[in-house]
Amino acid sequence: MTKPRVTLVTCRDYPQLQADEAGLPDALAERGMDPQIVCWDDPDVDWEAANVCVVRSVRDYAGRRQSFVDWAHSVPKLLNPADVIEWATDKHYLADLAKVGMPVVPTTWLESESKLTKHQVHTRFPALGDFVVKPAVSSGGREMGRYTANRGESRMKAIQRAVSLLDAGRSVMVQRYLKQVDTYGEISLVYFNGILSHAVQKSAMLSPAEETDAQLQVEGVSSHEPSPQEWEWGEQARRAIHQHIYNRVGHDQLLLYCRVDLVQDGEGGCYIMEISPVDANLFLGETPGALEKFAEAIATRVMW
Repeated sequence: MTKPRVTLVTCRDYPQLQADEAGLPDALAERGMDPQIVCWDDPDVDWEAANVCVVRSVRDYAGRRQSFVDWAHSVPKLLNPADVIEWATDKHYLADLAKVGMPVVPTTWLESESKLTKHQVHTRFPALGDFVVKPAVSSGGREMGRYTANRGESRMKAIQRAVSLLDAGRSVMVQRYLKQVDTYGEISLVYFNGILSHAVQKSAMLSPAEETDAQLQVEGVSSHEPSPQEWEWGEQARRAIHQHIYNRVGHDQLLLYCRVDLVQDGEGGCYIMEISPVDANLFLGETPGALEKFAEAIATRVMW
């Protein structure tokens, strides 16, 4: 009897997946699957041979997003599906979620086609406090920086970063840095097949601009038991995401996995920092049993 094939999709930087998912092929094999690991841009892969294809460590898509989206639309039985991948690989999705009433982090969007001057970019930055500049298409927190509005050197470096991205034809996001990230951190809620699997708490990812000019720091991550309020925030976000996808494509598409990142807003509510239904780090190593839950979720979809 032929075993169902599960093709785990990665990139050349992670030929055996990321470290906390290294045990996933074995976990799938234990459930009667035939797991294969392949790179998304390998021209020799027979995508038709798989029962399902699961996008995982594709951290290189940001520099070739259109090629990646075209590839996704060419692959049958892809999880998560191609139209979700197209939507979620550009953080303009936050504007879509805001339109349906979700509390996303307030964002100023700078578009390359606007041909903004350095002065015009400068006027779109906050006048006080720390703020973050990052491209709308990025993966794994790359190319973003934290700056201080009232420090001339820091503000100039923020302008240079934004202009460099805009000159490369990329959209830029400007967001106030939320102090709650430093005091409480972010909460990441991980869903498998629409059901909350586990959660982690992450410490600040960006160091203060005064010290290191917005260099990325290694996150402190620990398993977290969501409070009832955090659980409800996550459920609101999950429902909004699925409703938007339904409105966008005209039919239900249950996501195999999705990570929702939340931060407190300081007023008893929350902001959605990001959603990740494409190449999300699912923090499978931080919570006992999480990897097995993911393998079970994949196996369930194979059997549908």
